Amino acid sequence: MTETPQKRLALVTGASRGLGFALAEELAARSWHVIALGRTLGGLEELDDRIQARGGSATLAAMDITRDDAMRHLCRDIHDRWGRLDLWVHAAIHAPPMSPADHIAGKDWDRCMATNIRASGFLITMIAPLLAASQPRGTALFIDDPVAGDKFMGAYGASKAAQMALARSWQAEGARVGPRVIIEACAPMPTATRARFFPGEERDRLTPCAQEARRLIDLV
Repeated sequence: MTETPQKRLALVTGASRGLGFALAEELAARSWHVIALGRTLGGLEELDDRIQARGGSATLAAMDITRDDAMRHLCRDIHDRWGRLDLWVHAAIHAPPMSPADHIAGKDWDRCMATNIRASGFLITMIAPLLAASQPRGTALFIDDPVAGDKFMGAYGASKAAQMALARSWQAEGARVGPRVIIEACAPMPTATRARFFPGEERDRLTPCAQEARRLIDLV
């Protein structure tokens, strides 16, 4: 029998740290039940502790989004348990070391393509039916990072630009019938990803992830 929670249901991919962590925490604070997906179990457990301390609820999924079978199993579990998904927040990303375009390592190309492009496309096909079952219609939120063409950002910038092109196509296709697709860039935040690109930056001058999370969830 399908379990139908009174709370709205959100899946956050990339929830074990950074902006995804903050978005999951903010959603739970606003009475959403959060399915928090990430590769780092310790980060997910910390998130769960913070959510429970504020009276919220979460389901943890320690998984790698590049594993097709794991994603199929997760989406089937969501269908069997709840029958729908009201919101998908896609904050999972792979950011390789900065490198000149003619020195990008093959393993960095492969990981960027697998995480930022292929997994995103595969997840759209798996999650779209769950969002379609939401009433009046489900929402997907993608995080833009317009660095394509910036020096030393070749692998990350190219894969992120391709991910956004895919998201914008889905957005246009669903304009009338859904799902609603929101694509939003963020202010610079003190995330681990940004620290890899700007190691000497003064992090206390950056926008806190929690502040950006509140702004983004207001859009939803």
